[in-house]
Amino acid sequence: MPICEGAFFDYLREVDCSDVEVYSIPEGSVVFPKVPLMRVEGPVAVVQLLETPFVNLINYASLVTTNAARHRHVAGKSKVLLEFGLRRAQGPDGAISASKYCFMGGFDATSNVLAGHLFGIPLRGTHSHAFVSSYMSLDEIPDKALRSKDGSRVCQDFVSLVQEWLQKIQTADSLGGVFGDTNKSELAAFASYALAFPSNFLALVDTYDVMRSGIPNFCAVALALHDLGYKASGIRLDSGDLAYLSIEARKVFHAVEKEFNVPGFAKMVITASNDLNEETIDALNKQGHEVDAFGIGTYLVTCYSQAALGCVFKLVEINNRPRIKLSEDVAKVSIPCKKRCFRLYGKEGYPLVDIMIRESEPSPKAGERILCRHPFIESKRAYVVPQHVEELLQCYWPGTSDKPRAELPSLEKIRSRCMQQLEKLRPDHIRRLNPTPYKVSVSAKLYDFIHCLWLNEAPVGELQ
Repeated sequence: MPICEGAFFDYLREVDCSDVEVYSIPEGSVVFPKVPLMRVEGPVAVVQLLETPFVNLINYASLVTTNAARHRHVAGKSKVLLEFGLRRAQGPDGAISASKYCFMGGFDATSNVLAGHLFGIPLRGTHSHAFVSSYMSLDEIPDKALRSKDGSRVCQDFVSLVQEWLQKIQTADSLGGVFGDTNKSELAAFASYALAFPSNFLALVDTYDVMRSGIPNFCAVALALHDLGYKASGIRLDSGDLAYLSIEARKVFHAVEKEFNVPGFAKMVITASNDLNEETIDALNKQGHEVDAFGIGTYLVTCYSQAALGCVFKLVEINNRPRIKLSEDVAKVSIPCKKRCFRLYGKEGYPLVDIMIRESEPSPKAGERILCRHPFIESKRAYVVPQHVEELLQCYWPGTSDKPRAELPSLEKIRSRCMQQLEKLRPDHIRRLNPTPYKVSVSAKLYDFIHCLWLNEAPVGELQ
């Protein structure tokens, strides 16, 4: 027996959204609880069908963008953030979405090649431990020739040049003879990788031993590349004490620059990975470290600290009649009416409060005092004289109306908006420990209407 009538599927095939209007806060905006992210108007059956796709599209995107922005905040503006979450994300579609929204939230690049192709996100990555351990000796490298960067000459045996530099490093007085024999299979892997990517040589140095093998092997290959006019990118640390190892690696890079007169070698990029999250990055910052870039995967794309975002879709008006959803949990009581939403800014440029008003009310204006009320707590209220007023909801799908349609910006512009919005927030609103709650309010008229409708719709109890 069929689960539902075939005619229902025929109806779905013919669903017409031409009478639907969609209003939304621009992508990349900072938003707060109770303020509508979207307002959807249209025939009730059609709009109800749109609930699931809209909420699905908004929930994960907002969650992972917020998670990325939190990581950016704790890492600081100067650090490079790389999204490495493809293998740990919830399926291929989750991985593609994560790469896009992590970039939007402030990450600089992704290891997800398809996401880079689809969205124009910069691509970054390194070789794997498996690549390093797949080599057994230097003899496995078949083609050892490498043309110099300017094309003027060809080094016929790049591997021998690497070995010469390794010997110089091992006997250098300024390095104090700290480096002995290194793992030659690792050296072979590094040399092979450099031959393939001489302009982007970034080595994973912890396959065997970071300080005894990975670092000296990397330096030998990097110096050989320098002889041919190339500049190595740096190293990646994926295990161990990241703060200590990054500091020790930086000391070696300084010593190599001084010993062999290679300008810029001390500034070699150090990338750290290994299940990083907000807490570990914060701890590294407090310890002190020499890491320039963080590669973050699992905790970023799976939003480990909060698995889901609780966005909901509520009916607030039908046939010009406001509706309200009541609950014993006040946080779940909906705010009725078709509303307009505004952000009010103070003298210092920080947003002070968001306010919702009924569509029929006049817009708040800069320099004019307005009473802002907590939607449900009578005693919480304040007069605000905004210096600047920003209307939040914009029309992105006007349907058959003649309303102007807001343009959809590029991903890069959305990312820039996200960063600018975060910079506008008062520091106490975004501090990690005990942040000050941001105020969300309603106008005096909307406050009165909410509570009037609440009383009308709530059944009166009877005591016997």
